Amino acid sequence: MTPGLQHPPTVVQRPGMPSGARMPHQGAPMGPPGSPYMGSPAVRPGLAPAGMEPARKRAAPPPGQSQAQSQGQPVPTAPARSRSAKRRKMADKILPQRIRELVPESQAYMDLLAFERKLDQTIMRKRVDIQEALKRPMKQKRKLRLYISNTFNPAKPDAEDSDGSIASWELRVEGKLLDDPSKQKRKFSSFFKSLVIELDKDLYGPDNHLVEWHRTPTTQETDGFQVKRPGDLSVRCTLLLMLDYQPPQFKLDPRLARLLGLHTQSRSAIVQALWQYVKTNRLQDSHDKEYINGDKYFQQIFDCPRLKFSEIPQRLTALLLPPDPIVINHVISVDPSDQKKTACYDIDVEVEEPLKGQMSSFLLSTANQQEISALDSKIHETIESINQLKIQRDFMLSFSRDPKGYIQDLLCSQSRDLKVMTDVAGNPEEERRAEFYHQPWSQEAVSRYFYCKV
Repeated sequence: MTPGLQHPPTVVQRPGMPSGARMPHQGAPMGPPGSPYMGSPAVRPGLAPAGMEPARKRAAPPPGQSQAQSQGQPVPTAPARSRSAKRRKMADKILPQRIRELVPESQAYMDLLAFERKLDQTIMRKRVDIQEALKRPMKQKRKLRLYISNTFNPAKPDAEDSDGSIASWELRVEGKLLDDPSKQKRKFSSFFKSLVIELDKDLYGPDNHLVEWHRTPTTQETDGFQVKRPGDLSVRCTLLLMLDYQPPQFKLDPRLARLLGLHTQSRSAIVQALWQYVKTNRLQDSHDKEYINGDKYFQQIFDCPRLKFSEIPQRLTALLLPPDPIVINHVISVDPSDQKKTACYDIDVEVEEPLKGQMSSFLLSTANQQEISALDSKIHETIESINQLKIQRDFMLSFSRDPKGYIQDLLCSQSRDLKVMTDVAGNPEEERRAEFYHQPWSQEAVSRYFYCKV
């Protein structure tokens, strides 16, 4: 290359930055307030409209194709865009340092942002704690009051129907939960898996002395049970109530019950008590932690001197029995003086913790999400408005200090941007002046031009 011959400068594009994008100016901005480039955001000074695209050196992208696609750049996917948008929104809520220096009162806003961040972290941590708590059974013991009463209908010889001409009695078994704070009252039958009423076999025979109710998947819950039978004599009966445990509970083998100090418990509680017994008595093998070396009580129950802890749930099956039913002995009296007497019994039952429903509703609640999103959008708009006002202020201050120099810098900046957008080589503003060609390289350039032509 011959010295003195100048070539037009090459525009260097930063990686990841589309052509024509303006970098944020660190000092006084090189643009007037309001819309960028002193005009509509879609049109810049000196830029040909959409219909003049063929005059450009680079073909315009087809309709529907973005600028990144036309340049061969990868287009971000929807999840990536959502994550970047979320990070951008978080960053957009922060006031720039220069604005905070101009307005000291804005520190209160930054303190609120820090407090909001801590509050969000606390709420998220509590949500995780609630989710973990809901995985565990949340039960509390309550009193279920049981009412047992009966009525007697003596025989009426002059009755028209056959039912009235025969003496009969009716037994009622009802109940309710004491101090129930829940809004939805549970039906009485929902606490039981089965109910069996055993009447006197001598009076009603072996085929008609049992009244049974068992829960099925299609069972309709009820507030009580009624049993009606013919008879004019007092009847002794036995009520067998089987509670519906959730999760299911089992009665332990007498030897295992004495070893663990438990009578009726769920399977997980029994396994946990066994593990506690193993740790307390140091029965775990010191060399192979997977095995348990049983003591004499352990060996008597499981009938082996050594076993794996993973085998215990399977071996427990033979040692777990159905829980004992609640047994109530009652006399169905036909004496008119005993008709108004009602027997009451209190039974301990396990019910769901009322707080569990509130915790679940808290996790599923989206009542305030729309309001929070609206407020966040308003904050972003306010911060953007403040940034625009800061740009306008810097423009006015820079223009007031040196109007002529600022206008010249502005025109130069606009010219550079226009060159980048239109891919124009050289410097048209300098080339249209005669002084541009009164340089040492002009004579050699003309000679080279004619040499190429000849």
